[in-house]
Amino acid sequence: MTQRITAAKLYDYTQCPHRVWRDVYGPQDEKITETNPFVKLLWERGIAHEEKIVAQLGEFTDITPGTLAERAKQTIQAMRTGASLIYQGVLQLEDMLGIPDLLERRPDGSYIPVDIKSGMGFEGINAEEGLRGRPKKHYAVQLALYVDLLQHLGFANDRLAKVIDIHSNEFEYDLKTPLGQKDTRPLWDYYQEVKKDVALLLRNQTQNKPALIGICKLCHWYVSCKKWVNESDDLTKIFYLGRQKRDRIAADLGIETITDILAIDIQDVMRAKAGNKQFLYGVGEKTLAQILRRAKVISQTKKPVIYETIKFPKVRYELFFDIEDDPTQEFVYMHGIYVKSPDGETYQHFTATQLTAGAEKKAWQDFWHFIDSLPQNDYAVYYYSHHEKTTYRRMQKLYPDVISVEELEAFFASSNVIDLYEVVKQSTDWPVSSYSLKDLAQYLGFKWQDETPSGAMSIQWFNQFIENNDPQILIRLLTYNEDDCKATMVLKEGIEKLSSTGHL
Repeated sequence: MTQRITAAKLYDYTQCPHRVWRDVYGPQDEKITETNPFVKLLWERGIAHEEKIVAQLGEFTDITPGTLAERAKQTIQAMRTGASLIYQGVLQLEDMLGIPDLLERRPDGSYIPVDIKSGMGFEGINAEEGLRGRPKKHYAVQLALYVDLLQHLGFANDRLAKVIDIHSNEFEYDLKTPLGQKDTRPLWDYYQEVKKDVALLLRNQTQNKPALIGICKLCHWYVSCKKWVNESDDLTKIFYLGRQKRDRIAADLGIETITDILAIDIQDVMRAKAGNKQFLYGVGEKTLAQILRRAKVISQTKKPVIYETIKFPKVRYELFFDIEDDPTQEFVYMHGIYVKSPDGETYQHFTATQLTAGAEKKAWQDFWHFIDSLPQNDYAVYYYSHHEKTTYRRMQKLYPDVISVEELEAFFASSNVIDLYEVVKQSTDWPVSSYSLKDLAQYLGFKWQDETPSGAMSIQWFNQFIENNDPQILIRLLTYNEDDCKATMVLKEGIEKLSSTGHL
């Protein structure tokens, strides 16, 4: 069966170049059949958003009924007769197939594709800082496929397309736009390169390798690729190395395993690099030294190491803090704190039990009232990763009367408010491939009470609770958040012990 180039395959390639090949030729018995709950939620949100936009369109030609072949003929006929707006038209030619959400007729009789997206139309938008944003590559390659098909079929004159985003705003995608400041290739050229690579992978004329990166956990090949990485002793098992550096090291040094990279001499590599700017491009001496340290921890030391003494604040109240939010709705529904104090250990939570701005604001306000009730300068707050800080900055803009910008920035700038991820990344190394809170806490022996703990499941539970108000779901959600807070405490104490004794 001929494998066609589709928008979905182009998107998959931008997320993971290996997935395109693996979906067709990979070991199908190793494929996870159950859809990741967060991915499923994104699909549902996308469908609901599309239905909302379509309901507001007014008159349009609907091409949803029928087989692909029938719909393709109907789409051509609709464009020939000058339909102003076509919904779910089918464009196909040889090995390419595209189904844009909309085809919009222009005054000159040509058509441009329009996709309805449940995310922001551009990336890097910041109105306060005057940043207008730039096109998203994974949107651009899909739109470019539709434009490509329209041009071949004789219905497009320009390389233009549109996106209707989550806020119903329209964004024009001019495919002549450069990818970015450093990479000045036009989006159209980037699309052509991606299309060529996808075509070769689909025909099995080229193959590529898995890589273990952060986005992998959402993929149905995660377990399979992780197995391959471990069995192959692949370099992406080293935290923060990634596919790009892995491939560069393999190409320039001929090294593909953790065992082999331990044998290199950094100074020899730097001398070679000094004479050739393209040699090991993007991998400097500091990065290479870090890679070697982490490779040694994984394959030889096989235990955590610490590079400097870590001194945490000596206070009576220690707070271990974690939020739960639904990024598909930009809604923060829970602020959890596990408190260690002279009175013992307790869990506090501030939860929005309704999907309303009022409930979100009230939960956040209650959190700050609790913080204000603590003895000044006699408490420390620990959290993991920048997500809490970034989210709270966004919330401050939404609810400026809860806390001022100055107060919020002073809170996170305090030496008693500590991001443990920064401590882990800068001062320690661990014999695990991921430095996520779950991986590190589990390494330290901590176990979540829930059988399927994950942030994605938390989002699913919250939405289920909103739908049916089942108190058991709320209990499950609170248990998960409490365990996240406890895991932060376990990690802090593990770092503390490592710092004072040199071992766990």
